[in-house]
Amino acid sequence: EVQVDELQRLLAGMEKEHRSLLLKMKEGEAELARLRSVEGDKLAEQDRSAQLEKEVAMLREKIHHLDDMLKSQQRKVRQMIEQLQNSKTVIQAKDAVIQELKERRPPLLQNLEMHDRIEHLIEKQVSRGGHSSRVRSKSEYVSR
Repeated sequence: EVQVDELQRLLAGMEKEHRSLLLKMKEGEAELARLRSVEGDKLAEQDRSAQLEKEVAMLREKIHHLDDMLKSQQRKVRQMIEQLQNSKTVIQAKDAVIQELKERRPPLLQNLEMHDRIEHLIEKQVSRGGHSSRVRSKSEYVSR
């Protein structure tokens, strides 16, 4: 009977230790799960961080490229504006020449008409004298 009591006490101690060890094991597993979760979160955060860094680098590159394109387009616009201004200046100069020629035209036409009248009178006088060759007027030469 003493041996049975001794075995029962040992068995009870073993059961108590077993429960204690199970409890510690469950606590350890829970802690390990929590740490894995935190570690997993950290890994997920690291992955997301790396992904964001790549996206930011790509966006910086795109922005740099767009800045270059924008500067190029601005240069082209400036050149076009300069060409338009130069063309406008040339056109204004040509308009001034045209206006000057228009102003000089009426007196020249009067001179041509006067010359034609003189030629006509000379022709009449020559034809009375017996010459039948016709002399062309200046205005006929100009109109051709």
